[in-house]
Amino acid sequence: MRTPRFWLVAALVAALGVAGCGSSPRTTFTSGTPQVATAPSLPTASAPAGASATPSATASATPSPKPKPKPVATLHAGNPSGHASIPAAGRPVDTSHPDHVIGTGAPASCTSAAVVKAVAAGGVITFKCGPAPMTITMTATAKVRNDHGSRVVIDGGGLVTLSGAGKRRILYMDTCDKAQVWTTSHCDNQSTPRLTVQNITFTKGNSTGQTFEGGGGGAIFDRGGRLAVINARFADNRCDPTGPDLGGAAIRALSQYNNEPVYVVNSTFTDGVCSNGGGLSSIGVSWTVLNCLFTDNRAIGNGANPATSGTPGGGSGAAIYNDGDTYVLTIAGTVMTNNNANEGGGAIFYVSNDRTGTMSIANSTLTHNKSGKFQNYPGIFFLGAHAPTFTHSTIK
Repeated sequence: MRTPRFWLVAALVAALGVAGCGSSPRTTFTSGTPQVATAPSLPTASAPAGASATPSATASATPSPKPKPKPVATLHAGNPSGHASIPAAGRPVDTSHPDHVIGTGAPASCTSAAVVKAVAAGGVITFKCGPAPMTITMTATAKVRNDHGSRVVIDGGGLVTLSGAGKRRILYMDTCDKAQVWTTSHCDNQSTPRLTVQNITFTKGNSTGQTFEGGGGGAIFDRGGRLAVINARFADNRCDPTGPDLGGAAIRALSQYNNEPVYVVNSTFTDGVCSNGGGLSSIGVSWTVLNCLFTDNRAIGNGANPATSGTPGGGSGAAIYNDGDTYVLTIAGTVMTNNNANEGGGAIFYVSNDRTGTMSIANSTLTHNKSGKFQNYPGIFFLGAHAPTFTHSTIK
């Protein structure tokens, strides 16, 4: 979807003129830096006063055997100071009774082939790779089969990292891809499968050269059904370096059911690089981004959208790139810092072509996000139904 160049320039000039006249009563710009929570110190256990080592009728000198500690999830993603309320659709799925368990307890049992097989089978998927953090290097992309159940839930237990090794996309779902089986006559608006990833890291995914459905989605590509991302970390993902509407080094989303939002909750996006959208990218998709962290992502295309004559296009929305008609971007409890776009929107690029879309940002901090050539708010380029709503947020 393309915004004519003259509309983009005219709207930018108008928006800049309005911005220079001061913020509306609904818009709040404040100063300050995000606060990071620290874990409280744990008390040190001590023996009760008067305790004796001599056995008695009521006490034994032999201590009871201690239970073996369970593995503790080591993944702490997102903004620790974010306190946005999480609706039911954005909460973790109960995976206590999985349909498939990858691994038998040893790290060597957790393989790329096992991941690919489990994802194709569908259902709730967990891992049993041992008590230590585990990286599984994918030798093939895991693909959701549309005819294998209504949901796919991948829970890494806070210990698992899936790596594309800089060579391939990690996870793929497309309800309109015949190779993964069409299940309805309206593949671009169907309610299933519902894909949820939680308590897991995706790193070094790379979709460069994957042009089907417009490309993008270095770690995850999702068209159709519903997508949710909960307590996940995305680092060092890539997609094509140029293209006017291509994007999503971490995630590319299209055609979500009934335009329900993609929920991205308590998740971190860092060092993603793509033509547009080093973190998230979509066309005509609504997003709800809660308690997340976006740092050091880059949009490296040049020529914007539509591409300036003689350029390949792209370079906008280093953290989030959104284009389309009627859709909603909601951000709360989130930090975006040190993201860099060659063209516009160092943090966010948002264009509603028919000027019906809206954006709101609450209790968030957006600082030091560089827009190389254009913006109409600090680190943001926005064209929508009306000015964005900023509430109790730092935008500078």
